[in-house]
Order: sequence, then C-alpha cells, then structure tokens
Amino acid sequence: MSASTLPTFADVEAAARRLHDNAVTTPLLRAPALDQHLGAAVLLKAEPLQRTGSFKFRGAFNRLAQLTPAERRAGVVAWSSGNHAQGVAAAAAILGVPATIVMPADAPAIKIDNTRRLGAAVVTYNRVTEDREAIGRRIAAERGAVIVPPYNDPHVIAGQGTVGLELMAQARAMDLAIDDVIVPASGGGLVAGVGLAVRHANPAARVYTAEPEGYDDHRRSLEAGSPQRNLSTAGALCDALLAPTPGALTWALNAQVLAGGYAVSDADVRRAMRFSFESLKLVVEPGGAAGLAAVLAGRHTCAGRTVAVVLSGGNVDSAVFSACLGD
Repeated sequence: MSASTLPTFADVEAAARRLHDNAVTTPLLRAPALDQHLGAAVLLKAEPLQRTGSFKFRGAFNRLAQLTPAERRAGVVAWSSGNHAQGVAAAAAILGVPATIVMPADAPAIKIDNTRRLGAAVVTYNRVTEDREAIGRRIAAERGAVIVPPYNDPHVIAGQGTVGLELMAQARAMDLAIDDVIVPASGGGLVAGVGLAVRHANPAARVYTAEPEGYDDHRRSLEAGSPQRNLSTAGALCDALLAPTPGALTWALNAQVLAGGYAVSDADVRRAMRFSFESLKLVVEPGGAAGLAAVLAGRHTCAGRTVAVVLSGGNVDSAVFSACLGD
C-alpha cells in the first residue's frame, strides 16, 4: 500500500497474522449488572490489557514490521500524546528499530516515562503554540527516518482493525450477533479499522464514535458531510482524544461506514471509569472510557440489542484516576 491507499479487510487479516505472536488477544467482557440496567447484551473489548496498555501497539507494530532493512537502520519518528508513542516505542524495541517520539509537554507523566523506559527518545513540545507534525517531519528529514503517523496511515489503520476482527470472532464464539459497536475516536484510525472488520463480518452492524464534548469533530463531520475542526486541542480530561480534525484517510473510510457519533461530558467519562474499576476490576483511562460513557449516559439506545464497546486504553496517571474515582 502507498501512503494514500485505503486499507481493505484483507489488509486487516494480514495485520492479524503479523501480530499473532506479538500482540495480546484481549478479552471481550460481560457485566451482568450492565446488561440488566440497559436491557441489552453489552460486550466490552478490554484493550487496556494490550501491550503498552492500549490498542495503539497493534497499528504501530503492523507498520514497523513492514519496514525495509534500510528503513529499520534509519529509524522511525512519531508524534503522539502518549498511547501511540508507547506503541511505537514497544514495537521499535521488539524489532530493533531506533525511535524518536514527539510528545506534548503536558501529556500524562506516566505516558512520557513509559515511552522513555521502552527505549525511545522523547522530544517535547507545547501543543498550544507548536506544531508537532512540523517538528516530527523536520527530525525525520534530518535523519532519513520513516514517519509513523498515529492514525493517518493505511498500515496503522489495518493494525487497529484487528481489534474489530477479534471482537467479532469472540462474539460469534459466545453465540452473539453484534448489532452496534461504539469506539472512542480521536484521529479516527481505530474506528476506521474496527469499522472495516465489523462491517465485513456483518454489513448490517452499526458503528459509532464516542468523543469528548467540544472535541467531537467526527460527530459534527458526519452530520455536516465534510471534515470539521475542533476549536481547541488542549485542556480536556480525555487527553488521548484531542486530534483537531479527522485524518484524510480515516475520514475517507469513516464517511462510508459510520452510522453516527456521540459526545460525552467529563462527568459521563468519570462515571464510566468508576464503573470499569468497580464492576470489571479494570483501570480505563478517560479517553478509553468514552464509548462506555456514551452507553451509561444513555446517548446510545441499547435496549434489546447486542452492543460492543471498545475500552481503548488504560494509561492514566494515578492522581487523575484517583480524582475521577473520588468524584
């Protein structure tokens, strides 16, 4: 695939083969109290249990595994608020590839520390006054390195699609047919890949995004029929969901397959984090809980349906997590 080629379901299947011995097949969980409360079968895909604590490892590894020997020697450059950073760093460590990650200075400390601990070099920037892509592209040009975007890349999208591939297979093994899937969205790579896999398995299934209020560019883009921008890219509880606008590749896919989107409040997100901790014994970061927040807040009508929700990550600072549980 070239950088501008849309991935296909066959690419998702190929990504699954590359990831087979390297990624975790994360569980699809049930919470009987949630089913009873909503009058539905709700399935929760637990990506906080993935390597590096989020789905991002999948796309990063799929991209790096396809580097040529010369590209591996030159290394890679990525930009990320944290989860893609850790995914690229972990994949690079496994494959022996030098990695430099451009990260916002206000990213959660746990994400910056983990990225460095995995062996990547970290360059910080001010996300309000500086352009992370410009910084990353300059570094890549100086070193002849390969850029690994967080979402606007066909190989990355295909890797993220393995979440949906697993989800649908696990549901079939439970004798359940998925009606709806709700996925947290930032740049849209995860929901694009999941949409590819889910719609291939069941063309009637409906796929939705979940985003923070004020940063719901996918929801507004779907309503408008064209990509919309957020007014801000800083200051939200859901630090992992702050992309300014849908990616060109992700929008090209998502405009075709998504049924809609939801915006959730910080209070909704905190409630979902508490539910995950108390009922699932699972730590979920704010952005990772956005889909569950949409369900618990009644944004999505679940009654009588089988609904899958992707819990996309669990990398949250202990102080933030404690504050959310204490609200």
